[in-house]
Amino acid sequence: MLSDIQIPFTDFLTKGEQSKILASVMVIAILWLFRRVLYRVLVKNIKEKKTKYQTGKTINYTISFLGVLVVARIWFDGFQSIATFLGLLSAGLAIALKDPVSNLAGWIYIVWRKPFDLGNRVQIGTFAGDIIDISMFQLSIMEIGNWVDADQHTGRIIHIPNGKVFTEPIANYSQGLQYIWHEVPVHITYESNWEKARDILKNIVIKHTAHHTKEAEKQAAESSKEYLLIALTLNPNVYISVEEYAIRLTMRYLCNPRKRRSTEQTMWEEVLKAFAHCPDITLAYPTTRFYNNIQEGKPQLGYKQQVFQRVTRDGFENL
Repeated sequence: MLSDIQIPFTDFLTKGEQSKILASVMVIAILWLFRRVLYRVLVKNIKEKKTKYQTGKTINYTISFLGVLVVARIWFDGFQSIATFLGLLSAGLAIALKDPVSNLAGWIYIVWRKPFDLGNRVQIGTFAGDIIDISMFQLSIMEIGNWVDADQHTGRIIHIPNGKVFTEPIANYSQGLQYIWHEVPVHITYESNWEKARDILKNIVIKHTAHHTKEAEKQAAESSKEYLLIALTLNPNVYISVEEYAIRLTMRYLCNPRKRRSTEQTMWEEVLKAFAHCPDITLAYPTTRFYNNIQEGKPQLGYKQQVFQRVTRDGFENL
């Protein structure tokens, strides 16, 4: 009967293979226990989250790398030299696994050159967000922007292959100068007292953002040691331009990349409160206006009301 035939599993393996399996299991068990000890001794006692995360990642990578080397030396007798083993392994991977190797090279580049670090706000290609994880093959960001205004989080986590650092442009909001420029445009009518409005806006923007200038100047001086920075004007200001339907006053100032929306809200609250007490300043917006020549003081144009159409930013305006 077939059920009476018992073939020991060890009959399929030679004594050499059995010893290699046993040695491999022992190596893996020892390294696993060693990792647990390191976690208890080192990682568990670290309170700072970023340092704790990085230490844990380093331990995992180191133990895994040692495990691969030791087990390979057990099974492949021809690889007596670690250098030979690594050379042949690299050549095989480069041919068979182009993308993973590219991602691994990208990870080495990130660790070595540090174009960004954990917690930095970056844009890689079309994706922008805060770096929350950097592994050997991909990095993860908490997405900002997209359908959400003012660079706030969308709630999505995007995983980007590390190889993208070689093919996509990288913008780092947090490296070098820790601030970004932001602009808040305010439109007022042509009949408004634009000089008074300009002075009001300038006082508001200086009040809330001038304290960033000194810190930004220090950071720019430090960054100039590594980058060729052209002389920067870092003071907040208000710029004036004339548009088809209004006078545009633009508040330009430095702000923290993560506080762009909150600072803009603060600015607008101050602007609305200030303009509410100024009858000679009116915010501009698309409207329909009718002109009567007599009432407008233009009797030579006739007593009949003249109606025209003018193209505005949002459509047609009856005049």
